[in-house]
Amino acid sequence: MSRKPQMRPKLGRGLAALLGDTAPPVMTRSEGEAVAQQNAAPVVSAPASVLPVEMLEPGPFQPRQHIDPDALQELAESIRLRGILQPILVRPNPDKEGYYQIVAGERRWRAAQLAQCHTVPVHVRDLDAVSAMAAALVENLQRADLNPIEEAEGFSRLIEDYSLTQDELALAIGKSRPHIANTLRLLRLPELVRKKVGGGVLSAGHARALLTHPDPAAGAEYVLEKALSVRQTEAYVQAVLEQGDKASAKKPEKKEKNPEIVALERDLAHRLGLNVTVNFDGQKKGSLEIHYKSLDQLDVVLALLKA
Repeated sequence: MSRKPQMRPKLGRGLAALLGDTAPPVMTRSEGEAVAQQNAAPVVSAPASVLPVEMLEPGPFQPRQHIDPDALQELAESIRLRGILQPILVRPNPDKEGYYQIVAGERRWRAAQLAQCHTVPVHVRDLDAVSAMAAALVENLQRADLNPIEEAEGFSRLIEDYSLTQDELALAIGKSRPHIANTLRLLRLPELVRKKVGGGVLSAGHARALLTHPDPAAGAEYVLEKALSVRQTEAYVQAVLEQGDKASAKKPEKKEKNPEIVALERDLAHRLGLNVTVNFDGQKKGSLEIHYKSLDQLDVVLALLKA
């Protein structure tokens, strides 16, 4: 995929580059309602405006996969008291003229509806799909709103769509290179474990420790059952790996015996009534082992040898 160096400055500056360094006052409510009545889109270049909630819909680039209902209700109560303090970032809907897709702020939009707000303040920007996705991720990262799996998937999409290296992505979004790498590693986990991390059942630290487990899903169940800490999980996985190494260590291959040797062992065992093993190195040397289980059996062997 070809690189898009012209996009990196936007990523590097975060939302400030997409929203502008300063935001002029939004339109009044009456002006917004007039826009709704005319069902006409405001000028895209306008830095801020007010739109009816029904003219907005979630965009396909939202990195957040789960919105906590209780947290949403708390935000709705805050909006009732103080209003929406930060405008929602939207772009014109490419499929529905006069309507908009939410780039960043879907939770605020949903909470506004719970608070029975008819209009919401918005920043309208004419963004392509990749820029919209980048803005959504950066905004959520700045708010620390994403769970570790959502963050990892967002990083992965940015790296792929922008053809960025991990170092370039780290610089662009203000995260360390090790953080990017460690977060991306979570995507190697089985779907069952990723769901537990995304749901907050397992921490990212537990998940990273389970990455080297032979069966991460089974390991996750054991960690939850025993309520292990991250450090205990690391020790548990190490113990599993060491046990597996011992079990898989190669044992000396047992050579198949010469059929004549096997026949000789069988004949001697029949004569003595005891188990007999004949070892032969294939040349001249070897050994004869007579296995007895009691002193009486040993006496029988000794008597035969002295006869």
